[in-house]
Amino acid sequence: MRNNLIITIIAFILLSNSCQKISPDKISTETKLLFKSGFENGVYIDNTAYIDREDYRYIKGTDNETGFSWPINILGSNNCGLHYISDDNHQAIFTKLQRVIGHNGDSTTVLFQRENYEFQDDTQCPYEILEITEGTKDLYIKYWIKMDSASLVQPGMWRTFFEYKTKDYDLGNGTGTGFRLIAFIYTDLNGHPYWHWQGDRNPEHPIWEIDNKNIPVPINEWFETEFYWHWSEGNDGRALWKVNGEIIGDHYGPTTRNSKPIDFIILTQIYGDANPKYQWIDDIEIWNEIPK
Repeated sequence: MRNNLIITIIAFILLSNSCQKISPDKISTETKLLFKSGFENGVYIDNTAYIDREDYRYIKGTDNETGFSWPINILGSNNCGLHYISDDNHQAIFTKLQRVIGHNGDSTTVLFQRENYEFQDDTQCPYEILEITEGTKDLYIKYWIKMDSASLVQPGMWRTFFEYKTKDYDLGNGTGTGFRLIAFIYTDLNGHPYWHWQGDRNPEHPIWEIDNKNIPVPINEWFETEFYWHWSEGNDGRALWKVNGEIIGDHYGPTTRNSKPIDFIILTQIYGDANPKYQWIDDIEIWNEIPK
C-alpha cells in the first residue's frame, strides 16, 4: 500500500512538471549570425542614381568568402544604402571599394570613404539600414575601422561613425518623442582625441553620456569596434561599446523613449567637423546577441 502511494505521488509530480509552461523570458535565445562580409569578390557599389531614392548608392552582390549578400537584410529592413547628404554633387564626399593592407596584415577589399570639405552643416555619407519593422530586438554589431591621423588631432572637433534613431526622434524642434544612441570621437582643446558614448532625446539634450579618456583612440591604425544593445525603456536596457576588446562605455538603463522602436541604424558613416578626413571599414559582422 505504501509503495503504491509513493508511485502515485511521483507520477503526479512528473505530470505536473510536464504541464507547466515555460516563461518566454526563461527561454535562452539561440545566438545567430545575421550578416557577415568583408567586401570580397562578388560585392560591388551600384553607382546608379535612382530618381525615386534621393541620393542613395547601393552596395550589392554576394560575398564569395562568407556567402552573405548585400544589401543587408536584418530586423525586417528591405532598404539599405549609402546616403550622400549635402555633398555638393559628390564633390565633398567620395566612396569606393579599395584594396589595402587590412588589420591582419593581408591584402583585403574595404569600404573607403573620404570627406574633402563641409559643403553644409550636415555633409555626410552614412550607410543606413532603413525601414526596420522589428525595432525592439537586441543586436550586436562588430567591424574593423581605420581613421586618418590629421582629423583626429584638430582641437575642439568631433566625428561620429555609428548611431541608431528610434521613430519620432527629435531633430531639434522640440516636438520629437524618440531616442538616439550615438558613438563620437571628440578632441579636446589641446587636440587630444577621446571617446564619447551617448543616448539622447535630441542632439542638444543627452539623457545619459559617458566620456572615456583612459583608452587611447587609435590614430591611423586599424581597430575593432563592437556595439551591442538591449532595447528597453527600463533599467534592464543596455548599451555597450567596445574597442579592441576594451569597454568604452557600458550603460545600463533606457535605450529608447516612450517605447519607440528603432527606426533606422547608421551602421557606419563619415561625419564631423574636422576635414579633410578618411576612413576604411572591413569585416562587418551582425548577430542577434553577443556571440559566445
